[in-house]
Amino acid sequence: MNYDIFSIKNDDDFFHSCMDTFYHQTIHCKPYCEWINLLNINIKSIKKIEEIPFLPIELFKSKKVYCSDKEEQIIFSSSSTTCTGQSFHYIEDIDLYEKSFISAFSLFYGKPDNYAILGLLPSYLERTGSSLVYMVENMIKKSNNAYSGFFLNNHSQLYNSLCALKNENTPTILIGVTYALLDFVEKYCIKFPHLIVMETGGMKGRREEISRAKLHEKLCRGFGIRHIHSEYGMTELLSQAYSKGNGKFLCPPWMKILVRDVHNPFKISAKNASGAMNIIDLANRNSCSFIATHDLGKINADCSFEIIGRLTASDIRGCNLLVQ
Repeated sequence: MNYDIFSIKNDDDFFHSCMDTFYHQTIHCKPYCEWINLLNINIKSIKKIEEIPFLPIELFKSKKVYCSDKEEQIIFSSSSTTCTGQSFHYIEDIDLYEKSFISAFSLFYGKPDNYAILGLLPSYLERTGSSLVYMVENMIKKSNNAYSGFFLNNHSQLYNSLCALKNENTPTILIGVTYALLDFVEKYCIKFPHLIVMETGGMKGRREEISRAKLHEKLCRGFGIRHIHSEYGMTELLSQAYSKGNGKFLCPPWMKILVRDVHNPFKISAKNASGAMNIIDLANRNSCSFIATHDLGKINADCSFEIIGRLTASDIRGCNLLVQ
């Protein structure tokens, strides 16, 4: 197991690790190799991170994006809330995923055993293959707190646990899918000023979509807190970015966000410009580390990023040159 990515300290370290991963995957990841060949790109001409071709995220639905001779240890899958099918992420080394999410969480929040960790993730718990459930379950175990655990639809038990943790002055993190957090605060109201509420995004077809500002206002009022934290991750990644408020996310050192021009998918935009998001996740050593997503975002001058929407179907057809 090679965890050199967790020793990255600066841009130079990231560049060398990134280029090493790029050359490795152009040889060993068949779908990525096919994509590069389709684009007629000479990999020897790639000298900058901004020149690296990014794999359309759709290919995780139709191809086995995998980069190892070993049999996968586990397969993560996305929810299938649309007619486009599920994405599958084949994981050669589950220890690498655990190292990645624990290292990132610890970087931004400290060790899990400093907290009681509560999970309100009903739509994820009701299916198999969720990488988010795997992560939260692992952190719940590491928290080693009697109140830590998952809450499916038992909101009264969650409320009682939160009241007890508040009374005991226990540092607490509630990680929840957006619609479930809204469902909870519409039934219960608690003033827990030091509670960290971390939403993972998505209504999953359960409720009408609302703006992040309105969402966070409702949640802050319901939990009696000033800021809503957020986690940004996806099935196709082994790393997560975190926001401690205002929708501004920061990546761990082995993850990087670039934005591409929506009219020219091979043109990387400057900071403070909005565009479609490309993600470099060096923890994806054994799948593909270079992914072109459908999320629209903006990179700020301080290297934080914001999610501002999604590409439309016409945007995707018109500018992404996807493999058919």
